[in-house]
Amino acid sequence: MFTLSVLDPFPCGNSFHSGIPSMASSPSSSIHKSFKYDVFLSFRGEDTRTNFVDHLYHALQQKSIHTYKDNEKIKKGKKISDELIGSIEDSKFYIIVFSKNYASSSWCLDELVKIMECHRTTEHTAYPVFYDVEPSEVRKQSRAIKEAFAEHEKEEAAGKWREALKEASDLAGWELKNTANGHEVEFIQKIVEELLLELRSISFNIDEKFVGMETRIKDVISSLGTGFNDVRMIGIKGMGGGGKTTLARAVFDQISFQFEGKSFVENVREASNASLFGLKSLQNQILSDVTNDRGVNISNVYEGVHIMKRTMRDRKVLVVLDDVDHIDQLEALAGELNWFKPGSRIIITTRDEQVLVAHRVKFIRDVTLLSDKEALCLFSRHAFGRDFPIQGFEELSGQVVRYAAGLPLTIKVLGSFLCGKNEPEWVDALKRLKKIPLAETMKKLELSYIGLEEDYKEIFLDVACILKGWQKDNAIKALESCGFHARNGLKVLEQKSLITIDGHSNYKWVNMHDHIEELGRNIVRRLHPDKPHKHSRLWINEEVEDILANDLGTKATRCLQFYTEKLNPHTVIKGLGKMKELRLLSVVLGDCFRNLEFNIVSPDFPDALRYLRLNYYPYKSLPKTFQANNLVAIEMDVSKIEQLWEGGEKKVLNKLRFLDLNRSMLSTLDLGLTPNLEKLNLGECSNLVELHIPIGCLKLISINLRNARLKTLDLRLAPNLEKLILVECNDLEELHMPHRCLNLEYLLLSNSKLRTLDIGLTPNLKYLDLKNSYYLEELHLADQCQKLTNLDISHSKLRSLDLRLTPNLNGLDLSYCCKLVDLHTPIGCLKKLVYVGLNGCLRFKSFLFNMKDCTCCSVDESLEVGLLSELHLIVESLERCPFHL
Repeated sequence: MFTLSVLDPFPCGNSFHSGIPSMASSPSSSIHKSFKYDVFLSFRGEDTRTNFVDHLYHALQQKSIHTYKDNEKIKKGKKISDELIGSIEDSKFYIIVFSKNYASSSWCLDELVKIMECHRTTEHTAYPVFYDVEPSEVRKQSRAIKEAFAEHEKEEAAGKWREALKEASDLAGWELKNTANGHEVEFIQKIVEELLLELRSISFNIDEKFVGMETRIKDVISSLGTGFNDVRMIGIKGMGGGGKTTLARAVFDQISFQFEGKSFVENVREASNASLFGLKSLQNQILSDVTNDRGVNISNVYEGVHIMKRTMRDRKVLVVLDDVDHIDQLEALAGELNWFKPGSRIIITTRDEQVLVAHRVKFIRDVTLLSDKEALCLFSRHAFGRDFPIQGFEELSGQVVRYAAGLPLTIKVLGSFLCGKNEPEWVDALKRLKKIPLAETMKKLELSYIGLEEDYKEIFLDVACILKGWQKDNAIKALESCGFHARNGLKVLEQKSLITIDGHSNYKWVNMHDHIEELGRNIVRRLHPDKPHKHSRLWINEEVEDILANDLGTKATRCLQFYTEKLNPHTVIKGLGKMKELRLLSVVLGDCFRNLEFNIVSPDFPDALRYLRLNYYPYKSLPKTFQANNLVAIEMDVSKIEQLWEGGEKKVLNKLRFLDLNRSMLSTLDLGLTPNLEKLNLGECSNLVELHIPIGCLKLISINLRNARLKTLDLRLAPNLEKLILVECNDLEELHMPHRCLNLEYLLLSNSKLRTLDIGLTPNLKYLDLKNSYYLEELHLADQCQKLTNLDISHSKLRSLDLRLTPNLNGLDLSYCCKLVDLHTPIGCLKKLVYVGLNGCLRFKSFLFNMKDCTCCSVDESLEVGLLSELHLIVESLERCPFHL
């Protein structure tokens, strides 16, 4: 239910009868009234109660817009009750339905006077709906309105009634005659959709714990001038943590519906500096967003500029570029005003005003920090769960607010830190605060770090220095490899507002505010600010290159991440020799080394290593002098590894859980050397001809052998697999699956030479892809696959298929199964089928679909089709489709 209780809406349009009209100005206070009703309907019952208003009321209710509609029939001349006055005051929005007899009711007119009185307070907003009268009739009290009002001419209240009618008619609203060609259903739908959009923007798009946004949003929207048909860029500048991104997001959510295309580009600075292709990827994002085409793929920034120029001229767009720090970024993403169609708006947030000045941005807004009143409210919501301090903590809360100096991020972190603590702990924390200089905002955030347990402190520092921006699953893998309880640790950090987990259910990544990132990095650097070789974590390329090139490594270093095109691999690995306690190594060697030949070097990797990530590794194996007793994860994408160990040595890695040699030159692998392996990725290892599993790999849950040259694969000793990818294994002739593979969910096995496949007992299988298995003649399922939803056996030689074992299929593709003559589909076995592909199934002698007789319990009717080249099933509904009986 959208019961309004947070913020007033803001201007969303300027036209009189199209879109949500402009709202009244909002109060500067961040303490907001809660309303019982979202909408109050004012109408003349005899005109519209049983038709238009009734339909409008039910349409609002269906969308969970809590609406008040007086259902009593009021006698002529009776004054409105105190109860009705209370309902008006307790409603956020008013919809006034003007009809021919509206002005004949003193009840309606008194109601209107009260509504306009509330409207003028700015906590409420009224919208007129002109049902069967025109705005001018109401404004001038002419024609039908004049006739209806005639009997009130001599009444004492006539003057204020006339003024209320005129005032209401001047408001922006909706007129039936000029909307949706007069169709009431579409007219009501438009009202509901636009009102729902406004309620959603208020209820959801502004953080309930972020106060004081109303006037800030209003100022930005005023500068945007959305009613003008020019192209306008506006800059929002201010210090980090001051709310620039939040403000830009709130404005974007408020007005984005007015544009033909929209894109919110987060973290421009970080994304553009992350790689050589950063700006290109951002151009791709903008083009994909505004065109709704996820297939956009530009080759370089220069081409992207020209494509953006052509594309943006065709549609009115709203683009937000968040956290810009260099003029090059603006030149690539929003170069000139003439790139864009008139009416477009570009919002740029930055810490550096000079970037805006250099780009000739004329409209620049400062983000004002919170007032003491707003800050106290925000702090109280985080510390106490209410808008003001609890008794006994008023003075202490005031001290915190004065210390925070209006910075929203600091207030939020301190409120979360002090939540639930007693008075002595507050006093002690405030004493600690006095020792931290006000000028250094990052130090203000350290209180949250101080409250962490030691292992959580280590995780925090790893994220701040190394793992920020990593995909969540990869961050967990790295942290677990280093011995941490990563899932719990990341959750604690998230709860303490030290990190955020961004993204959606299928793709989440670890993020952290810039100030908190600076806090963590300064904690690492401050003991030896000028001696990086003594730091526990290294991440600055220049510093790492200097340390490795000059062999300055020490036991102090625990984690190292960098990218280099300067140092050759020999120097890199040799320089790691003195980092005896190094546990995490994440290195990307320059692509320029890929075509060079290198011999194994010594000394080699530190034996303490737990997580080894080294892309473009140029050697043919790992050095045999590397003990690797502690290795938990190896990730070497695009390497030249041909065999795991130098000289073919049989070295057992008991702790190894993750092995990723994707796109390597590996030819053979013996999993007997990795008895505790959980995930194996040898995708695109086109030289791989043998995978040996001599012992039970009971912990192995995922295998990717895409594009391998294996002829046989025996997985009978890996019974706990959850995912198996054998796509494009074009030489695979034999596959032995475990008799019982109870956890297997995904089996991708396209383009093989298998003639028979027995997948064993797989009750949890969800997806089975056997497309382009041109030699496949037999498929055996040991038992029902109740969870299988997608089955693709297209281009196979199957002669028969029994679908009784797959009752919950959503998708079935049997295209070009030219040998298929028997398809068993008993009644009710495919009730959930959404897609079926039977193209090119030329060998069917007949299709027989049993159909229930709707008039009795018999199943006598059937549809029989003989010798088909095509089958078209056209049905009135799923209930009538023979596959769904």
